[in-house]
Amino acid sequence: MRLKRITNFLALASIKIFARTFYKVENRWLHNHEEDPWKGVKLIALLNHTSLFEPLYLGVAPWRMLWRIAGRIIAPGADVTMDRPIAGRFLKYVAPKMIPISRERDETWDNFLNAIELESVVIIAPEGRMRRANGLDKDGNPMTVRGGLADILEVLPDGEMVIVYSGGLHHIQVPGQGLPKLFKRVRAQAEKLNIQEYVRQMKAIPDTTFKKAVITDMEARMARNVPK
Repeated sequence: MRLKRITNFLALASIKIFARTFYKVENRWLHNHEEDPWKGVKLIALLNHTSLFEPLYLGVAPWRMLWRIAGRIIAPGADVTMDRPIAGRFLKYVAPKMIPISRERDETWDNFLNAIELESVVIIAPEGRMRRANGLDKDGNPMTVRGGLADILEVLPDGEMVIVYSGGLHHIQVPGQGLPKLFKRVRAQAEKLNIQEYVRQMKAIPDTTFKKAVITDMEARMARNVPK
């Protein structure tokens, strides 16, 4: 197990070094904090999913955080993406425990939820698909947050959630269009929420389900906090 952690840490570290070398990576926390804002993180949600090159945001993570999550990352990945020879291998390089899921609400999602362990650090893009250059998904539908994040929140007994708001990476690489451009600015903002407290707040909202409350809240946070 320790060898796997070291191997994964080296993979994460190599991406961080690449990001810091070839890009200007910036992150601003939306709240004041006295202690390490990454302490106790069990869930990382990336909002404004625009590119498979979003591991570049590892450039904002401190070394101690990379070691903390190394070997513990679990993430869902679209099966069509995971089957690609280059993209699939790259994502497994970042997260060896990435689990393929289909676009349907079927047993693949249940398999992912069942694979989450006490030591896991879950990483998810709650929109479930990438925003294209026209602001829509690849099928021409408006981007929305899906309900998978709510399922994960109910599985995790405790810990902290960090929401990373991406400024978007279309200026670096538009999905399906060529190689990424170097020496660009990569912008993010982040906030930390206690999972138990957040779940309690969402379940206390009247006249709605927990899942709908989470979706509505996340879409409002994304509209408010994504770097412009």
